[in-house]
Amino acid sequence: MFTLNRFLSAGSVGKKLLLGTSRKTRIVSASALLLALCAFGAAGVAPMAPDADDLPIRSITAELALPHLSEQIAALDTANQHFIHEERVRSGDTLGTLLDRLGVEDDAAATFIKSDPIARNIMQLKAGKRVQAQTNENGELTQLSSMVVEGRNESVKNIVISRDGDKFKATETPGMLERRVEMRTGVIRSSLFAATDVAQIPDNVAMQIVDMFSTDIDFGSDLRRGDRFNVVYETFWMNGEYVYSGRVLAGEFMNGPATYQAVWFNESGKNGGYYSFDGKSLKKAFLKSPLEFTRISSGFSMRRHPISGLWKAHKGVDFAAATGTPIRAAGDGTVTFVGQQRGYGNVIMIKHWANYSTVYGHMSRFASNLRQGAKVSQGQLIGYVGSTGWATGPHLHYEFRVDNVPRDPLKINIPNAQPLAAAQMQNFRAVASDMSHRFALLAPENSAIRMAAK
Repeated sequence: MFTLNRFLSAGSVGKKLLLGTSRKTRIVSASALLLALCAFGAAGVAPMAPDADDLPIRSITAELALPHLSEQIAALDTANQHFIHEERVRSGDTLGTLLDRLGVEDDAAATFIKSDPIARNIMQLKAGKRVQAQTNENGELTQLSSMVVEGRNESVKNIVISRDGDKFKATETPGMLERRVEMRTGVIRSSLFAATDVAQIPDNVAMQIVDMFSTDIDFGSDLRRGDRFNVVYETFWMNGEYVYSGRVLAGEFMNGPATYQAVWFNESGKNGGYYSFDGKSLKKAFLKSPLEFTRISSGFSMRRHPISGLWKAHKGVDFAAATGTPIRAAGDGTVTFVGQQRGYGNVIMIKHWANYSTVYGHMSRFASNLRQGAKVSQGQLIGYVGSTGWATGPHLHYEFRVDNVPRDPLKINIPNAQPLAAAQMQNFRAVASDMSHRFALLAPENSAIRMAAK
């Protein structure tokens, strides 16, 4: 390090050197000297940083005071603590057993649920339904919520019961459903319903499969071990919970060497139906039976009239049934007569498309608002079984006429409904193509693809 004396001495020498040179040289030399002085000055004032390994290390230990456990517990605001429980309804559950599993110990809440017109919808204890309860530390109910499905249209509502001071209130809001399309395949080992159970197919979907193919397959006697079926159907969900299954969108049944296929198709403002993949309707134009019956009491043949005792042709089929059994229209058509007529008693006549007509006699009464000229659809309720007119007991006299000539409805080759119009075929082909692709994915050789898709 330079001392002050050394610095001054160096300055004197520099001064002497500068005196004996030119002006240019003096300027350059002065600049060089100034830089040198700055360098020496920097070297003289910058301390060297110590090595980190040479720094002393000190360990400091201190005890921190923590609150006692009892003080921590006391600090909790237990008055505002809530407990949430969720359960699924079990077979045989009552409101009491369900609330007990939910941790609800609140007689006032149970009484409210049973008496309030909205709240008691919660008591539709269908097995599998999810119910969520919120309680305080004493088991008193603060909120209860569940989903309720109502009516044949299966409208879905959210029911919420909440505490309001010492009282309760119940509110309901429409549920927002999510539609999904599901695909299943099954193999017949013993019966159709055993196979659908194994494939986890809902019962109402299985019934639709029967309806779709019952004109081609007798599900009681025609099934063979190893028969296969594929089905595509819609399901509806809310908040990730299954609500119900909807319509079968397409079905395929391999019964022995024969394969039957059907796809659902409808356009806005028109009735839908099932069609083969070439667009032909699978719906029969007429029901084989206008009511569900237990036995046929008199067929289409010569018989001794039960009243007069004379032999004469019986121009229809008598379906024995209890008084009041509903009667359905055999096909779409227009009512041409409704009223009383001689031996028929209370009778309805319906004109169908082309040259077909049907007659329904001996009714006990007619369906409400049914009148001449009214349009009816296949399966629509038109009246009830009775024994009016020339009848010895309650039954339905049913006639099937072609060009107004009675024909045996049990033997006639019933035509299919009218096929799709040419204007509808383009949209139909798009739907059918999608379902064909789905059936291809359900084929046994594509099982690996189905597993990957899951």
